Amino acid sequence: MNSFIFRTTTWVLGLFLALAGPALAQSDATAPPKQSTATAPGTAPAAAGGGGDQAGIAAGDALFKANCTQCHAVNEKVVGPALGGISKRRSISWIIPWIHNSAKVIASGDDYAVKLYNDNGKQQMPAFPQLSDTDIKNIVAWIGSQEGGATAATAGATVQNAGAADGQAASGDAGAAAGGYTDILLIVLVVVLIVLVVTLAIIANLMKDVLQGRKDLDGRDVETLNQRFDWSGLYRSPVLRGIVGVVFALVLLYEGVQSVMAVGLTQGYQPTQPIAFSHKIHAGENNINCAYCHTSVYKGKSANIPSANICMNCHSQIKTESPEIKKIYRAIERKQPIQWVRVHNLPDLAYFNHSQHTVVGNIQCQTCHGPIQNMEVVYQYSALTMGWCINCHRETPLNTKGNAYYDALVKLHDKSNSAVPFTVSSNGGTECAKCHY
Repeated sequence: MNSFIFRTTTWVLGLFLALAGPALAQSDATAPPKQSTATAPGTAPAAAGGGGDQAGIAAGDALFKANCTQCHAVNEKVVGPALGGISKRRSISWIIPWIHNSAKVIASGDDYAVKLYNDNGKQQMPAFPQLSDTDIKNIVAWIGSQEGGATAATAGATVQNAGAADGQAASGDAGAAAGGYTDILLIVLVVVLIVLVVTLAIIANLMKDVLQGRKDLDGRDVETLNQRFDWSGLYRSPVLRGIVGVVFALVLLYEGVQSVMAVGLTQGYQPTQPIAFSHKIHAGENNINCAYCHTSVYKGKSANIPSANICMNCHSQIKTESPEIKKIYRAIERKQPIQWVRVHNLPDLAYFNHSQHTVVGNIQCQTCHGPIQNMEVVYQYSALTMGWCINCHRETPLNTKGNAYYDALVKLHDKSNSAVPFTVSSNGGTECAKCHY
């Protein structure tokens, strides 16, 4: 008997070590990959600090993406003409007033401005009075950098992207390997448990057979040896029935409370819209700034739904034969607004101001609306419940640097509780009257 138990135990341990061995080595597989420092041939590594020109070009890149990509590209015509070589065609003294107010330049009778207006289907360029002269010069500098340094920049970007891709691939492979080893380890543990149960059952039967062959057992031992588990008695047990009844009642109560709490919640709501508008194409692939269509998101209580006129800024020239775009034309011809279906809808008893969050709080659209740039059809990403909002107010630190309004409040907060960040809640962001008044 002892020999059998020893052999069985040895076999189980051997099986466990053989199957679980690869899983124990997963720490090596999940080591972070080394970052690639390769540079393109013929190019020097970028300086850590960067010069003034590079800072201006970087600022121009951000300004161009925020204000210009809706209608322009550097090397190809979109809605407006390609901007490559603009600094050679026109002087900066002409470009600045044109960007500030193109209609004024056209009205002045400037020959080049009038020709540009007529050659582009008399499509009026929006005015950008908020851009300073320095901003416009940075944009022009960035456009120029895309012309002269295109080859080197592309080569450098290719190598950098390749290195990043290798790092991401290695990281992804390591993560997948770790997940695979974890699954294997769980399977091994289940198999080992099953084997142990079967082994114990075999041992119990063997011991029972050995005891039944003995002659020195009295009546009580024989009765115990032949005793069988009474399943019917377990079923008739009032204790078991009580436990099952209580568990069943608790499950029903939990489901009932969850159903009541879900009344009015529309997380995941994804209605079909009258026009198949894709945020993935517009905000994702074409990098159109949210504020271009939702013009009041940074200055109003609500992020307005864009009018058909905003759509026509581009679609008077782009995809004019699309059946979906023709629906916009019909709405304009009939002088009827497009009947968009509202997705995000807060109750009237709650006050919410978009500009307060996007400007003062510097909250990004994706914080509440999720990966909107990847959505073909918009759906409600977040719960938008009171608890969800309060948690955000409790966890989000306020950016008080350079804002004298918060100086006294920060001092009072630091005196009483300097170890905790100054959050929205610290500024009264969880008081009832902030949202309900």
